[in-house]
Amino acid sequence: MNVPDDIARTASVHWEGDVAKGHGTITTGSGKVTADYSFGTRFAAEPGTNPEELLGASLAACFTMALDATLTRAGHSPTSIDTTAKVHLHRQDGGFAIPLIELTTVAAVAGILDDEFAHLAQQAKESCPIGKVLHTVPTTLNASRKS
Repeated sequence: MNVPDDIARTASVHWEGDVAKGHGTITTGSGKVTADYSFGTRFAAEPGTNPEELLGASLAACFTMALDATLTRAGHSPTSIDTTAKVHLHRQDGGFAIPLIELTTVAAVAGILDDEFAHLAQQAKESCPIGKVLHTVPTTLNASRKS
């Protein structure tokens, strides 16, 4: 498959109202993702999404593809990979920060030793473009495999 040297993807947001009572819509350029968000979806459990959840989805998707490619290049093509990213949002210094992201992945891949799998999973974490952007946020990785 031929991959272009430069790819640009877009997402847009429309917001109405003040931060506490307003609401917005997040839309991806492909139109495949459209989601509502608000103060309540970000800081409480109201239905909708939030920036941290979308950040986690982006990182989990990027890492999963990187792990698949890394394993395949090493001769261990997985049959499936399930990844979860837990993005922590903490109040601090009069604002909010993301001090930690936890990646958990389980790959169905046969014929590989646990140490090699752990090494390749770490390589994938370091090569994922979304992860590279987030390099200032400590990101843990709990990687396991099933045969």
